[in-house]
Amino acid sequence: MHPRSLFRSAALALAVSLTLGAPSAFAAEKAATTAAASSVQRAAVAQGLYELAFSPTQNALFVASSGGFGDAAGPAQVLRLNPDSLAVEAKIPLERKAFGVVLDDAHNRLHVGNTVDTSVTVVDTASNKAVGIVQLMEKKVGKDGKAGYTHDLRELVVDSPNNRLYVTGHSGEGSVLFVVDTQSLKLINTIPGLGNAKAPGLTLDAANKRVLTSNLLGEVVTVGTDTGKVEQRFKVSAEQPMNLALDPSGKRLFVTDQGLEMIRKYQGNSIPGFVSKHPGQRVLVLDPTTGKELASIATDAGPLGLLLDAPRKRLYVTNREAGTVTAYDSESYKQVGTYDVPTHPNSLALDAKKNVLYVTIKNGDKDGKGSEESVARIAL
Repeated sequence: MHPRSLFRSAALALAVSLTLGAPSAFAAEKAATTAAASSVQRAAVAQGLYELAFSPTQNALFVASSGGFGDAAGPAQVLRLNPDSLAVEAKIPLERKAFGVVLDDAHNRLHVGNTVDTSVTVVDTASNKAVGIVQLMEKKVGKDGKAGYTHDLRELVVDSPNNRLYVTGHSGEGSVLFVVDTQSLKLINTIPGLGNAKAPGLTLDAANKRVLTSNLLGEVVTVGTDTGKVEQRFKVSAEQPMNLALDPSGKRLFVTDQGLEMIRKYQGNSIPGFVSKHPGQRVLVLDPTTGKELASIATDAGPLGLLLDAPRKRLYVTNREAGTVTAYDSESYKQVGTYDVPTHPNSLALDAKKNVLYVTIKNGDKDGKGSEESVARIAL
């Protein structure tokens, strides 16, 4: 498989999923209890589920459905779910396949990454309608004479007060950060310099006017939102730095270091001189200004999604290969709970008021072709 297609199916479309996890300074404290099955509610809702977002304003859960690929593919859509029952309340049709999402609840807008079309669809969450598409890049004719996009999309973050949307466009030939005006729905900048490797991670530090990204060169790259330029980059010990979560204080950056063999092979084939030195399967805690490693937290197999509930001092991680979501005390880094949600838990959203966690769950190889994928509701 071509490296671009390989990574799209694994990391880009958020389906990345493994050797034993590295020892952590807190591994001895990992004797957490598995949560009662009664706390987990689950529903199969559509094919090709990816990211999701909870809206306090609408009291609704929005889930991206690509529809899958091939002859058995379903429609591309955003599903509006009842947050209590997980019943589908509305199906919002899209022209293009949906993967990543970010919610601008203040403006009733859900921004949906159209990964394979290098564009963003904007959905009005009050009317349940798609209201626009922002094309981020045009196709180019390659050496094979075929037209295609040079960059794929993955994560999106929104700076609602400043009407800005940031989207990573990643490519082994040079990843970039797209900047969109959320009022005019126009692309206003394409910032290069995120590294000549896939750049899967993205988080916003609005207070310090910066965006932080990760790449598969083992780097964290900081972009100034005012300057529109790369302001800092540092090497980290994570070989596969995937999703990012920033403490509201701005003093700690949480990074999943996945440890997936498929990604390791991609790195070996695409990064000159790459030699694997760490098995991953952990969350790194870094100083986001210096890159200094503050802690290494052992996880179950295939950590991917991260969600930090700072007020409750909880960090949640989806472990894609293990089929679990693990919960940690975000101050002591002690594991405090495990939720079984097989096969491949993917992305997370939180209803902070009710203390309910939502998880998209991808199917595995043993699931029927074209079968629906699931959303889980975990009462914490």
